[in-house]
Amino acid sequence: AKSQVATEAGDPSSMAKFKWEAKVHDFGKIDQGKPVTHEFLFTNAGSTPLVISNVRGSCGCTVTDYTKEPIAPGKTGFVKAIFNASAVGAFNKSIRVTANVEGANETLFIKGEVLKKNL
Repeated sequence: AKSQVATEAGDPSSMAKFKWEAKVHDFGKIDQGKPVTHEFLFTNAGSTPLVISNVRGSCGCTVTDYTKEPIAPGKTGFVKAIFNASAVGAFNKSIRVTANVEGANETLFIKGEVLKKNL
């Protein structure tokens, strides 16, 4: 499927391209109040350096870090998500990654269930 964005940005075959190891991470059951961290790893499967311009979690509970420098074709980078596990119950949070790729951004997901702390 051809995208209008791709034609404006030039030939999509010459753009950077995310190849994620996985776009969803399930933490499973975690203890309340114990932050958990996951690094989403990716390879630049495109033919031009990949530059992440912004990473935003769907709420304040998701603190992110990510590869700041351009990622050359064939090289790897990461997006790190930290979930603070303060609220009890199931969660499914999204992380939007904006970069110089077709469609301009990709969405990653973290999910799991926070179990009530036994006092």
